[in-house]
Amino acid sequence: MKPEIKAELIAIGAVDVDKSLLGRITVPTAGPGAGNTAFFFSSGGHRVRLAVNEGSPLRAVMEGDDLVILKGGKEFARGKLEEELVHCPGQAYITLSEKCVYDCKFCPVPKLDGKVKSLDEVLALIEKANSTGNMTAISITSGVAETAEKEVDRAVEVVEAVRKYNVPIGVSVYPTSDSSRRLKEAGAVEVKYNVETMDREVYGRVCVGQSLDLILESLRDAVEIFGRNRVYSNIILGLGESDENVEEGIKELTSMGVIPILRAGGMHPLRVGEVEVERPTRDRILKLTKILRRILDEHGLRADVSQTMCLPCTGCDINPHLDLD
Repeated sequence: MKPEIKAELIAIGAVDVDKSLLGRITVPTAGPGAGNTAFFFSSGGHRVRLAVNEGSPLRAVMEGDDLVILKGGKEFARGKLEEELVHCPGQAYITLSEKCVYDCKFCPVPKLDGKVKSLDEVLALIEKANSTGNMTAISITSGVAETAEKEVDRAVEVVEAVRKYNVPIGVSVYPTSDSSRRLKEAGAVEVKYNVETMDREVYGRVCVGQSLDLILESLRDAVEIFGRNRVYSNIILGLGESDENVEEGIKELTSMGVIPILRAGGMHPLRVGEVEVERPTRDRILKLTKILRRILDEHGLRADVSQTMCLPCTGCDINPHLDLD
C-alpha cells in the first residue's frame, strides 16, 4: 500500500462492505469517529482504519483470504483484515468516559451520552486483552464526564493498577496543571494533549469552552517531564484552517519537542448544521504529511519510536516515518 493509496483511502474514509465479512469489530466511543462501525485493513506492512458506509465510492469483497478494495469496479488495494485487540491491533486502547461536557463541534461524543466505565470494567478489558498474549501496549483516553481533574484522577488510578503488566502505557486526556507529573509518576510513558487546530479563530468556534493556551502550556511542560518523542498532539484537517496555518502550527509544536499528528476531519451526521468540515483530499494529506516529515527531521524528532496510542497504530493517519517512502 503506497502512500498515495493510503492517503486516498483516508481521504475517502469509508468502504461499502458486508459487515459479516469483517469478523469481530468494535465501534469507537471517542473522538470524531465515535459511533461509526470501522475495521482495520493492512497491506504491505501498512495499515488503515476504514468506516463502513454503503454510500462509499469504494467497495470491498473477499477473494480467498484477501480483502480487495474496488474503486470504479477495479482493484484499488489488496490486503488482509486485522483483528482488533481493544479498539486497535496489538493495543488495549480504552476510553474511560464515553461522554463529554465540552462541546467541540466536530465531535459527536457530547451528543452520544455514552457510559462511564468503572475501574473494574477497565481492568477486566485489559486482563482479557493480556490473556491473548498479543497485548503490546495499553492506551487510555477519555472524554470529560464532569471535570478534567476527575478524569485525570481516574486515568492515574488506571495507570497505577495496570503497570503490573510491564507494557508501555500512554494516556490522552484534557490536561490539568499537574496532569503530566501525576501521569508520569503513576507509570505512563507517553502522553497526548490534543490542540485540534492551531488556527485561533477556528479554535474559538469549534472547541467551545476549552483553552488552547492551557493545552500548549501543558504540552510544553509534558516534554520536560516525559521527554522528546514521547508527547503528541492531534491537528485536525478540514475545520477551515489553511495549509500555511497547519505548517506554522507544526513548527510551533515541534519547536517544543511535541510530535503533531495530522488527523483527517469528517462531517458527522450528529453535527450537521453546527459546523462545516471539509474532509482533506489525498493530495492535501500527502502535501501536509511531507511538510510534517521535513520539519520533524529538522528538529530531530521521530514519529516511528512511539510505543502507544495513534502513532504506532497508524490506522487513522499517515505516519511520516512509517508510511512515507
